[in-house]
Amino acid sequence: MVATPERLEQTPTELSPGVAPSSRVAVLLMGYGEVESYEDFANYNEQALNLLTAKFAPVPTWIYPPLAKLLAVFDLHEWQHQHDHFISPHNAIFEQQRAGIEARLKEKWGDRIKVFKAFNFCAPFLPEQVLAQIQAEGFDKLLIYPLLVVDSIFTSGIAVEQVNKALAKTFVGSEHWLKGTRYIPSFYNEPEYIDLMARLVEDKIHADLAVAHLPSQTGIVLMNHGCPHKAKGFTSGIDESQALYERVREKLIHRYPLISVGWLNHQTPLIEWTQPNAELAARNLIDLGATALVFMPIGFATENHETLLDVDHIIHGLRRRHPEVTCVQMPCVNDHPDFLQMAADWADGQIADLLEAEALAVNPSLAIALAQSYADHYHHEHSQGHSHGHSHGHSHRHSHGHSHGHSHSHDSGHAHPPEHRYAHGHTHNHSHQPSHGEHSHRH
Repeated sequence: MVATPERLEQTPTELSPGVAPSSRVAVLLMGYGEVESYEDFANYNEQALNLLTAKFAPVPTWIYPPLAKLLAVFDLHEWQHQHDHFISPHNAIFEQQRAGIEARLKEKWGDRIKVFKAFNFCAPFLPEQVLAQIQAEGFDKLLIYPLLVVDSIFTSGIAVEQVNKALAKTFVGSEHWLKGTRYIPSFYNEPEYIDLMARLVEDKIHADLAVAHLPSQTGIVLMNHGCPHKAKGFTSGIDESQALYERVREKLIHRYPLISVGWLNHQTPLIEWTQPNAELAARNLIDLGATALVFMPIGFATENHETLLDVDHIIHGLRRRHPEVTCVQMPCVNDHPDFLQMAADWADGQIADLLEAEALAVNPSLAIALAQSYADHYHHEHSQGHSHGHSHGHSHRHSHGHSHGHSHSHDSGHAHPPEHRYAHGHTHNHSHQPSHGEHSHRH
């Protein structure tokens, strides 16, 4: 799995007459990407260890480079020897998805939008490389769009992390070139996607299995990407993936009672992963009387080595033990026309918001000074509260959502932000009215 040798083929876009440069939106479609050259396995693995594994596994970072090389040996054996020189179709399919979504968006927005692709681990389409191209082409508004089904730290989370790091590197001068951003974290709960998943399963059963298998004997394994149970406090994606499974299951359960989630896990030592894994789920359904099994990847939008090689390995093992059971491996949604249309529709409203929104004026070089200013103000507020003989029996009345101004003034020499907001976003001002040696604070 690693950096690809393909070139940046995202050609510049010419503006239509009358379209202002400031009204152009770059849609950054993001995916993992997969290796197309076996020589890149170690590089890809090291990046994945830094961005993914570090979020859940207690592994010291110094071990990543040698571990990446060791994993590359196993990857090479699996792809080249076990699966006859396998090359992942992921990147090619992702390009088809990008082109299809862009074509649908251009029907409405024309040259005011362009869809770029970025891969988390594959040069020359790393986010920082693609964002540099977006800036060079004159786009100043950005829609961050991970084409990944479930929102978690391992999907949209690392996408935002990489984009933020890249945007920090591209700042030059006194004002950031980016004037507006929007974000689509996931689509696991979108009704259109859920309906499509159920319909594809039903169509497959009707076309290939209904002639020989009763509905009650037709097992369905709805496959999600496996998740570690602990992710250092981050959103692991378990709840979102489970919600997706439950909603698709609801669409099918009345006709096909044998349905199970099946998690495609990475069997990392010492890490607790989601259960049942896809193989165990299939065996359980066979125990309940399934004479046919359908493996449908609902938690993956783009074909990859997991949905192909891992599922193929599971089915191969099942056929050895249960030659009487028919196993059907279904593809991801990939470039299905209905999926491309809904993916474009999800972006449509965010693009409209970006084009209509007032341009932001952000100077990141002021961030450190602003942080210090707030720290000074916080220190000033607390020191004032202990230096005027206040007793601890103050009466505090909070009215959230109201704005108050300071009726007392203290010349402390501290720098104050023009407006100080607390955690709830309220602006607090204190009115000190001495009464019998005590102060009544009204917030």
